Amino acid sequence: MVEEKKNKRERRRWGWAAIGAVVVVAAALAVGVLRTRNYNIYKHCTCAQDSRKYTGIVEGCCCDYETVDSLNADVLHPLLQELVTTPFFRYFKVKLWCDCPFWPDDGMCKLRDCSVCECPETEFPEPFKKHVLPFDDLKCQEGKPQATVDRTLDSKAFRGWVEVDNPWTQDDETDNGEMTYVNLLLNPERYTGYTGPSARRIWDAIYSDNCKYAPGEICQEKKVLYKLISGLHSSISIHIAADYLLDETKNLWGKNLELMYDRVLQYPDRVRNLYFTFLFVLRAVTKATDYLEQAEYETGNGVEDLKTQSLVRQLVYNPKLQTACPLPFDEAKLWKGQGRPELKQQIQKQFRNISALMDCVGCEKCRLWGKLQVLGLGTALKILFSVDGQKHPLQPLQLQRNEVIALMNLLNRLSESISFVREMSPDIEKVMEGLVPDHPSSVISSWRRMVDAIVGLWYITNLCCISTSLVFFLCLKLG
Repeated sequence: MVEEKKNKRERRRWGWAAIGAVVVVAAALAVGVLRTRNYNIYKHCTCAQDSRKYTGIVEGCCCDYETVDSLNADVLHPLLQELVTTPFFRYFKVKLWCDCPFWPDDGMCKLRDCSVCECPETEFPEPFKKHVLPFDDLKCQEGKPQATVDRTLDSKAFRGWVEVDNPWTQDDETDNGEMTYVNLLLNPERYTGYTGPSARRIWDAIYSDNCKYAPGEICQEKKVLYKLISGLHSSISIHIAADYLLDETKNLWGKNLELMYDRVLQYPDRVRNLYFTFLFVLRAVTKATDYLEQAEYETGNGVEDLKTQSLVRQLVYNPKLQTACPLPFDEAKLWKGQGRPELKQQIQKQFRNISALMDCVGCEKCRLWGKLQVLGLGTALKILFSVDGQKHPLQPLQLQRNEVIALMNLLNRLSESISFVREMSPDIEKVMEGLVPDHPSSVISSWRRMVDAIVGLWYITNLCCISTSLVFFLCLKLG
């Protein structure tokens, strides 16, 4: 009798242990299912964010989007960010006060950030005053700046900075009497409040009068000009959105992701043209390697000047760039066949008109960056299309110091824009999904979350039912 009771107690103890084990296993299975579901959801989201919208070769170029993103992130962007802060590259000579040659200037900026403040002549590097034509009433712009610029570029060897006109741009850089000097670091390219009819008229004139391009256009040269202007336009829009006045009363600045999406990212062609323009300008820099490597970057600060020379060499001789993208753009395929010299003159005239339109920009700071970047683009055109070192070895490329400064700063602007596109696209897509309820990706995401929730609930319910049945069965067996 005693033995029978002892055995019964033992069976009950093991029975309850079994029930506990069943409950623990059921709970573990439920948690495992939920974790698996959540992991799959997370994995899916991660893949969606990492999936590349732009793949393959950049149209008209010799490199693919993946290579451009990788090179820019690992090599070009860090080097350029450091290079443009050096004394040589942060001072830009510009003619800010010119009458618009096309219509009366009626543009007005909303913000004082639109203006460029003057600074003493003593603040730009002393060597910049040498090797230039004498000029009176020299003034420096914006915050505290100053650096002048005349100079020469040579495809074979550096022979000293000289002043020569650029056939692709309007400004007469040898007219130093009306030039002023600006510290670019104190005048960042960002939102200024310059909007309305005046601002729209500038871009309308650029595209309609000087940059006509129809879908299916067979003239590659006209297509190149259109893509360059479109890419530059995209970059400018991205910088405005990336440094935007979110709250004027609090002077709160930040990123306007919705504006970046509305202006650029929702239009794939605008993003593709941004990459095209970047590779075009990069090719100009690599083609001028010999000149840039031998140029004198003298500002009177020996340590900084050596640093500048070193950074330039790291850029033009970078092994990763030479291996992954040795020829960013092949300029040799253009200007072939009959009538091309006349076509070149026509397109050159159109770009000069675009350059002249910068004097019609009603915002001083916008005019500064417009002139700098159009000069940078005109410099790239000059390097790639105005001199053929193989056919005309005795006609070396000559550039002004200001052109080199504009070229490198433009490349940095484009590099920054590509970084913004690459890094911020996932966040911008999330923002746009929230702002646009009917957005296809938003609808799909909502349905997916609902289905995942239902399936997960079904798994848990079934596990609970199985566990309850097992417990009930064991209780019956144990009496």
